Amino acid sequence: MVHGFISSWRRVFSETKCSLRRGQFGRPRCFSLVAHKAELDKNNVDSVPKLPPFDYSPPPYTGPSAVDILSKRKEYLSPSMFYFYQKPLNVVDGRMQYLFDENGRRYLDAFGGIATLSCGHCHPDVVDAIVNQTKRLQHSTILYLNNAIADFAEALANKLPGNLKVVFFTNSGTEANELAMMIARLYTGCHDIISLRNAYHGNAAGTMGATAQSNWKFNVIQSGVHHAINPDPYRGVFGSEGEKYAKDVQDLIQFGTSGNIAGFISEAIQGVGGIIELAPGYMPAVYSTIKKAGGLCIADEVQAGFARTGSHFWGFENHGVVPDIVTMAKGIGNGIPLGAVVTTPEIAEVLTRRSYFNTFGGNPVCTAAGLAVLKVIEKEKLQENAHVVGSHLKERLTALKDKYDLIGDVRGRGLMLGVELVTDHKLKTPAKLETLHIMEQLKEIGVLVGKGGFYGNVFRMTPPLCFTKEDADFLVDAMDYTMGKIKNDLQVFHDMFELSTT
Repeated sequence: MVHGFISSWRRVFSETKCSLRRGQFGRPRCFSLVAHKAELDKNNVDSVPKLPPFDYSPPPYTGPSAVDILSKRKEYLSPSMFYFYQKPLNVVDGRMQYLFDENGRRYLDAFGGIATLSCGHCHPDVVDAIVNQTKRLQHSTILYLNNAIADFAEALANKLPGNLKVVFFTNSGTEANELAMMIARLYTGCHDIISLRNAYHGNAAGTMGATAQSNWKFNVIQSGVHHAINPDPYRGVFGSEGEKYAKDVQDLIQFGTSGNIAGFISEAIQGVGGIIELAPGYMPAVYSTIKKAGGLCIADEVQAGFARTGSHFWGFENHGVVPDIVTMAKGIGNGIPLGAVVTTPEIAEVLTRRSYFNTFGGNPVCTAAGLAVLKVIEKEKLQENAHVVGSHLKERLTALKDKYDLIGDVRGRGLMLGVELVTDHKLKTPAKLETLHIMEQLKEIGVLVGKGGFYGNVFRMTPPLCFTKEDADFLVDAMDYTMGKIKNDLQVFHDMFELSTT
């Protein structure tokens, strides 16, 4: 895997086009692009959007530099750990929706630690809950009683519909999905599970099988999972006609299984897959089909849960369905390692057939943080804020789509939004290099966004739920500014390539 991202069109040009002809035409033409960019930057410097004011300045940082950290990371950490940006960001401080680097520079965090910061960085109520619990009791075991785990389980169950009230705590979303799939198989006595193409559910043994992107799958044994056609309104074969996609699930059951299955697992909005909101009408039709085949319906709420979609607390509620099992992580703890599986008392009973244990699942510090998160979301009306600010942000991004042909689609809901870049609207050709370039330029202005989708051409916007309209406007203004410049960069890029071929 290539580490880091391309930071300028000089490098993009030299690596994609100019390098093919360097021996024939030499290098000077590449550098003329840099000169042209410098002139453009000089002319536009006064119009660079400015960060909204924020009443916090971090204390001076005295730790190792980004260069030193990167050197240690390369020597001592797994080479599989990739990073954003050509010059990786050394984040040393955070407050609410903002992050600060080693030089004290402030950045708007529109990625939220991959949809994890529900309340905001270092929210005082969550920090106090963590510190107070740590001072009193950091860890014992669930073999003893402790009120933190019981109080949080009760509060969490009260946020779910129907009879979903039995909680099993884990440390991550991958663990939660692994457990949910095992429960479904134990309860039904069947092994086959249906997932969606383009899905991401984790990277352990079972969840890697349910994940359906080659980017995230190793060549190891992955059995018993069938991947249905993805109900993607933008790239899917049936557009927004959810019930047509749902028929593929019935076909998979009839022609790929014994006719009875363990379950169906899906996100309401695919996060890693590029913020894909499933086509309307799909979930109710599929849930009905799964029930008839004796399976359980698993809702993966690792990214879409905890008020992120704004209109509802859980992503599945937007589709009018009630699952048999709900998995969650990320936003549940505002950055604390915490996940959970919630199901009915009847289904939960299957785990008593043997001993199933998790040493750190339900740790008092983690569950104290989780309870504080729920209280903050309610007290500060973060679900309502996600709806109001998210709707405003999506409206502005949609207007930007009308302005730039580079934007192929704007989608999602609440503060879980995606912007897909393409070089051809009809063919939907992924604009991979443009995505990298814009991402780099946004960082230079002070905006951090995520990147996802199978082709790596979708901006993922999943900020802390305390995001404001001013933050949303700054984010869009920064994109507008950057994309306005890239139009000129692209033209120069095209002209230079044409000259090099004459």
